[in-house]
Amino acid sequence: MDSKASSLLFIAFLCLLSTSTAFNITKILAQYPEFANFNDLLSQSGLAQEINSRQTITVLVLDNGSIDGLSGRPLDIAKRILSAHVILDYYDQIKLSKLQKASTIVTTLYQASGVADNRQGFLNISRTAEGIKFGSAMKGAPLVASLVKSIYSQPYNISVLQVSEPIETPGIENMAPPPPPGTAAVPKKAPAPAPSTKTPPAAPPTAKTPAKSPAKSPSKAPAPSKDGPSTQTEAPAEGPVAADGPVAADGPVADVPADSPETDTEVPEEAPAVAPAKAASSRMHVAGATVVIGLFACIMGF
Repeated sequence: MDSKASSLLFIAFLCLLSTSTAFNITKILAQYPEFANFNDLLSQSGLAQEINSRQTITVLVLDNGSIDGLSGRPLDIAKRILSAHVILDYYDQIKLSKLQKASTIVTTLYQASGVADNRQGFLNISRTAEGIKFGSAMKGAPLVASLVKSIYSQPYNISVLQVSEPIETPGIENMAPPPPPGTAAVPKKAPAPAPSTKTPPAAPPTAKTPAKSPAKSPSKAPAPSKDGPSTQTEAPAEGPVAADGPVAADGPVADVPADSPETDTEVPEEAPAVAPAKAASSRMHVAGATVVIGLFACIMGF
């Protein structure tokens, strides 16, 4: 029984804790008719749902007279401006009075949207001689809104503070609207480069590989001239016969003297393929002389 009772008490404590930390900005502002226009813009723009999803937040509200200038603007622009009036931290009037620094930079819901540029998503809270003032954290932006009073507070969860006029953030109206939830931004295509008017330089001529010349067949030696003698001179099988002198049919043939030249002339075994004209002529003279000497020797022997 004790364990069951402890469990029930723990669950009840968690439920009570979750109930105490939950808030609804629409219901809170519905109690104050002077903020009805501001409340309507929060609901129309969807900012009310984003505010209720936070655990710690501070809302800077405007009364019906101060917000008339925002009511006539496009809803997306009004949403950007109002999101810069929602601080992502808890600041009530007591905490503001105890600020140690003269100026404190705080983060707003517009910074969480992801479309803020530079310091557009931040606010500057400053302590001045005239009291607490609010302005954009952008460089050179003035402190235009003054703290009027505290409207509602639920310590460390939500604080609602009234300010004198809208906080204008430089350049916030010219920003591109954020993409719908769950939609990925499509990257812009880079423009195609303009066609060049210059004629591209001609490519350098490529070196051609020299064609291989067909293999030359070994040159054949030219045929010997018809008029010239053959390269080799064959010796006559029998002794030379006299062209004009009478030769005895049955008489003995006298021996050739020892000192007489032989009838056979030795010819080199190999001769060049083509003999020069002068060499062929000289060989003809030698052969003719040899024949004449042989004939003369035969006649003298008889």
